[in-house]
Amino acid sequence: MTVDLEARRQELLELRARLVQAANSVEKANDGGAELSSSAGDQHLADHASDTFERELDESLEENAEEIVREIDEALGRIEEGSYGTCTACGKEIPEERLAAVPYATLCVEDRRKLEQQG
Repeated sequence: MTVDLEARRQELLELRARLVQAANSVEKANDGGAELSSSAGDQHLADHASDTFERELDESLEENAEEIVREIDEALGRIEEGSYGTCTACGKEIPEERLAAVPYATLCVEDRRKLEQQG
């Protein structure tokens, strides 16, 4: 495999740190707004709906960040065990271009497409 594993490890660690920081920022922003939402009774319905939408969006972003952090941790584990860059479905090498785009990828492009088509 022609993948520079140390460079990829650094990239994954930096991406992980950015995601954790972003998730923490969203969480802190939500904590600051807790008092405002407790007085929802005197808010206009549209304002309350907007607040609810923003809170749900933030929660979704946090969940997505947590999922990607988990996938990054698994990719770091695969680097350690020597299986990084190998498709978990077919066992073929994942192309460098795919790993550059999605450094925590577990599937080659073909198997990823198959998975998406299955729904």
